[in-house]
Order: sequence, then C-alpha cells, then structure tokens
Amino acid sequence: MLYNVLVVEDDRQTAESLAAQITVLGHTVATAYGPRMALQRLNQVIPDIIFMDLNMPGVNGLEVLRFLRRDPVTAKVPVVIISAQDSQDIIQAALEAGANHYLVKPPTLEDIEGALSKVLSQNP
Repeated sequence: MLYNVLVVEDDRQTAESLAAQITVLGHTVATAYGPRMALQRLNQVIPDIIFMDLNMPGVNGLEVLRFLRRDPVTAKVPVVIISAQDSQDIIQAALEAGANHYLVKPPTLEDIEGALSKVLSQNP
C-alpha cells in the first residue's frame, strides 16, 4: 500500500534526503522545513504518517507532537520522531509525548521501511 508522508525537518538537506528515501519506497512525500510550515501543510492535507525531527529552532518536535495529539484532526496520525539523540531518556520522553516510533539519525532505508511497516500496521 502507498502512503502520503509528511517530513518535518528544519535542515533542508536532511529533509530532502529523507524524502528521497521514502519516495524510493513508492510513497508520496511532502516536506515542511520547520514547525510553522508543518502546521500550514496539515491545514491542507492530513498525511497517513509524519516523520518529524526532534530538535528544531523555536518549537521543538515534542512540542509540535503534543499539539498534534491535542488536535482532534491530527490526534490519530502516526508520528515517527527522528533525532541524532539516542539517549533512552529522550526516546522515552518522545514515546510518552505520543510518538509512535523513534529513529536515530541518519536512518537507513531499512529503518524507514521498518518504521512505516510497523507503525502503519498498528494504526490502519
């Protein structure tokens, strides 16, 4: 099955790399280069899943995630947090905030495919 994916990442090179990997898997990808742009995109189309950076300037990924979970329109959209931080405390905080999965940067194609498969099979 093909999915609509939103990538939220403030670093354009990282965002484009992640989007290219997801596209290789056959999915449609929209990119947002930060939280504000992500919220604008979410006003246009609700994706099947969101891959979101944890550390972004201004509002971090956990704050955006908490906002998404409070909004009835986006509350059920699966979110995969992506970060260079691999601390168990950070991972646990992301999961407690409502993340469905956590990937450490840079994710491999197999990591991304595994996250898509796992998260979307649990959230049909």
